[in-house]
Amino acid sequence: QVQLVESGGGLVQAGGSLRLSCAASGRDFSSYAMGWFRQAPGKEREFVASINWSGESTYYADSVKGRFTISRDNADHTISLQMDDLNPEDTAVYSCAAYGGNAQAMMLMFGIDYWGQGTQVTVSA
Repeated sequence: QVQLVESGGGLVQAGGSLRLSCAASGRDFSSYAMGWFRQAPGKEREFVASINWSGESTYYADSVKGRFTISRDNADHTISLQMDDLNPEDTAVYSCAAYGGNAQAMMLMFGIDYWGQGTQVTVSA
């Protein structure tokens, strides 16, 4: 019902910024909580940030709080992740996801309804 395509990944220097986007298509995008996850080489996937259906509530992993900002535009069917003050530990494949439940629960990474293919973010020292 929802298809997700990420874009905006690339190579940046430590301390730099990058903005990721996720374009969604489907009938009920506005009813889903949305989130970003990442997976670094040799590491398990981890929660990054999530946002509720209206965009009024956001949640962040402690590792990115204060540096990353998640937002959504329901009219354009997109979500974004503004990443500032990047460091090499942020290097990972970033994926967006849609969830029919509570946005805060996305940090549990259980029952995610839809996943995008991911976009590579590489931060050089």
